[in-house]
Amino acid sequence: MKILDRKLALAMLLALIVPILAACGGGAAQAPVRETVVVTAEPIRETVVVRETVVAEAPTAAPAGAFTTPHPILGDVRVRQAIAYCTNRPELIQSVYSYLTPEQQQGLLMDTNLPKTHWAAASEADGIVTYPFDPEKGKALLDEAGWKLAEGATVRSKDGVPLSLEFTTTNAQFRITWATVLEKQLLTNCGIQIIRKHAPASWWFGGASGLRRRDFELGAFAWVGEADPGGRTLYACDQIPLPENNWNGQNYMGWCNETASKAITAANNTLNREERIKNYKAFQVEFTKDMVSLPLFQRLEAYAWNKALKGLKPDPTEYITANAYEWERSDNGDTIILGFTQEPASMFTLVESAAVQRQAAQLVEGVLTTQYSYDFQAVLQDGLSTIESGKAKNEVVEVKEGDKVWDVTGAAVELKPGVEVVNSDGETVKYESGTVKMNQLTVTYDLIKGIKWSDGEPLKKADLELAVKIVCDPESGNVSLTFCESHDNANGVTFNSDTSYTIKFLPGVQWPIYFTAPYGGYPSHVTISDGRKLADVPAKEWATLPEVAELPLGYGPYILKEWNKGQNMKFEANPNFVLGAPKVKNIVIQFYADTNAAVAALLTGEVDILEKATLGAGPEVETVLKAAAEGKIEAKTDASPTWEHMDMNLFVR
Repeated sequence: MKILDRKLALAMLLALIVPILAACGGGAAQAPVRETVVVTAEPIRETVVVRETVVAEAPTAAPAGAFTTPHPILGDVRVRQAIAYCTNRPELIQSVYSYLTPEQQQGLLMDTNLPKTHWAAASEADGIVTYPFDPEKGKALLDEAGWKLAEGATVRSKDGVPLSLEFTTTNAQFRITWATVLEKQLLTNCGIQIIRKHAPASWWFGGASGLRRRDFELGAFAWVGEADPGGRTLYACDQIPLPENNWNGQNYMGWCNETASKAITAANNTLNREERIKNYKAFQVEFTKDMVSLPLFQRLEAYAWNKALKGLKPDPTEYITANAYEWERSDNGDTIILGFTQEPASMFTLVESAAVQRQAAQLVEGVLTTQYSYDFQAVLQDGLSTIESGKAKNEVVEVKEGDKVWDVTGAAVELKPGVEVVNSDGETVKYESGTVKMNQLTVTYDLIKGIKWSDGEPLKKADLELAVKIVCDPESGNVSLTFCESHDNANGVTFNSDTSYTIKFLPGVQWPIYFTAPYGGYPSHVTISDGRKLADVPAKEWATLPEVAELPLGYGPYILKEWNKGQNMKFEANPNFVLGAPKVKNIVIQFYADTNAAVAALLTGEVDILEKATLGAGPEVETVLKAAAEGKIEAKTDASPTWEHMDMNLFVR
């Protein structure tokens, strides 16, 4: 069964960039919610808070004109640039990933807010400023700014004031390790003193403290990038948290560069890929020139597998199982075993979001689109439904009082005086009367012809209709109906055929990844154990149905034949898979108590694959890399979408 794709849902509903809140790396559409908390796995356990929704808070008392005084040190761009030049980022990487080769460590470096392999990333050829480790250049900038190093002194000063800054981050060991190195670097290389403050995550990422209240000078944390760059709430001028705006926004630096702000706003107000690239590159030029946030390094991801396996595509922005139907064994074996340290709570994708569930679901459901290398590829969808392909159109329409529209908070509302919307020019306006021009997106999504359920039954229009019905039913367990509300459930979806449907979104809806099909199908023909057709079962019962939650029927490359809770899940090749029967007959997901046990099983040949969520980035990675170097297994490291950075607060309270 296929519902909203995991990354599509996250991207569309929660805006595509995630801040990480301690040392590693949705709610229903009511008043938009800023924070959805998730705790990541060991070895770098950390809290994650999803960004870009709005929390309505009572104003907090603060001095009039708070954060209007430039920081006496960081207000000078020369000092900020000097900090960048004086930071030996390869040495920071080495401090936490010492087992990587110099080349692998170099691959974790970033120059802008986007990974170098991202489709929207800018390079030096586009005019960005890069900051290689160059303490001489850093010292020259500090001298020019008036921060001198007196004879015999270790810390620079200006007018009797030492060049000393408080550096705040979490108290996780991962950050303590590299921050200790950073402290020594800045002092030794350039005479910059930082006073480290390792705060609890509950304070640093609290709703009324730390970052949210801009209570820092230098502050380190991480963002998680996605295929869509997003970024407006992080860097636009109108996204600076202040007492007078109830601390909304995530531009914690207080950075207002009009050129950059207009560029990133424009990049998020068009669906044309070339226009977006142009605007994102313009933004990155200003971002690097002003040096308000220093990208330090991408986190590490790792994979390891049996040398007999062929066709695997480990990738930082896609799950390993996305192309399982292409896997092969060179030793004529008929089974591949994946080792996981977590077990799904349910196979009902609508209510379960763990990475292991998503990977098991990819085997059974198949994937409509993939997200390899920060971009999108059609698989069971018949081409991406882009404006360029003609399958989507974005028209300017006039709306009037009483019309249903999408407001600036991301909610479906009736247009009336006082409602704020984004007009067709990308401007936020408050409606008073008359008409206003807005963009309206209409998209046709086609699935490839010939799709069959694993029992041989062809995909039908009724299956597509059932999927939309269940996903958009508030009693189904769906934690967010935002996407459903964006197309007006009553008449927003037209089913054209057994493999095609069209969504007419509300005026104002501009999903950046509009071109990937949000709905697949549910098997309306299935008869459940009590004799009812699945299509007749109320949505509120679905989460408890064995035919949905335990052994669901799908049209993916494999059939889930057996689930032994606490032990394993056994899958068998689907002979009716539309792209051809998989090359490997059986896949088993085996559960282990911890990563150490999973690695031991890999090295003894009991397990064939350990993917990034299971392997993590701790000492077990060094173990598998050593085994790979000895020719026992294959292993690969990737630069994760999660990246560490250091923000610089430009103003003082």
